[in-house]
Amino acid sequence: MTAQFAEMLLYDGAEHAMCTQPLCNYFAMGGNRPKFLVDCTALWRGYTGVWSVINDRLYLIKLDGTLHDGSTATVASVFPDFPDRVFAHWYCGTVRLPQGRRLRYVHQGYGSTYERDLLLTFDRGVLTQTKVRNNDISPAEELALFLQANKAQA
Repeated sequence: MTAQFAEMLLYDGAEHAMCTQPLCNYFAMGGNRPKFLVDCTALWRGYTGVWSVINDRLYLIKLDGTLHDGSTATVASVFPDFPDRVFAHWYCGTVRLPQGRRLRYVHQGYGSTYERDLLLTFDRGVLTQTKVRNNDISPAEELALFLQANKAQA
């Protein structure tokens, strides 16, 4: 599987790429899933979402994509009663926000490793824990990355 386009999260005054797809949990629970047009191997789900943490609650505030009939997908396409934003009450899990430089590229899903990950844990859409995980690499891996970066610049 090709590495996938990230969704975005507005958190703590900054925009972060997410290595998590909270809306997939909603669909897995039987939530209304419109038919999205999939025309790119880097976007198998057919949409990207923009999320926001407001008062320690996770909200879907924007949805971009194309529906199978050619119309534009929006938050209202999935949640007609909440066209502007919807509280992600269905989401229980951890949102991974990669930070720093990429240490290892994996051409699959969200498998790449970055210097650190900001991990936000939610219970029924409410933020319950934040944690930073450092993804240390060995000196040999650091040297290989350095050589690879310098080779690419040459």
